[in-house]
Amino acid sequence: MSIKTGDLAPDFELVNQFGEKVSLSSFRGKKNVVLVFFPFAFTGTCTGELCALRDDQSAFQNESIELLAISCDAMFTQKVFAEKEGYNFPLLSDFWPHGAVAMKYGVFNEDR
Repeated sequence: MSIKTGDLAPDFELVNQFGEKVSLSSFRGKKNVVLVFFPFAFTGTCTGELCALRDDQSAFQNESIELLAISCDAMFTQKVFAEKEGYNFPLLSDFWPHGAVAMKYGVFNEDR
C-alpha cells in the first residue's frame, strides 16, 4: 500500500530513542510533520542523510514543523545513533512488527 498526495497520512504510534511513545495523530491540528524513513542506523547513506537534516534542521523543525525520522532499528540502537551523531530530533523505532509503519506508507522493500 502507498499513499498519494492529499491522502490522510496513516496514524502510528512508535517509541523514540528515549522509550517515549510518539503518535502521528498527536500532532494533527498542531504542527506539520516531516516524516523521514531510513533503513538502518550506522549506515553510510542513512547517516549522511540524517546529518544533512541535522545540519539544516531549522528548515525542517521549528514551532510549526516536527521532524520525525523512522527506521527498523530497535529503540536502543536509535539512542546510541542519536547520541553519536548529535541528532536532537526524534528517531522512531519501527522495529516490531518489523517495518509495519514503513509498509503502511509503501516505503518498505520486503525483498531486501
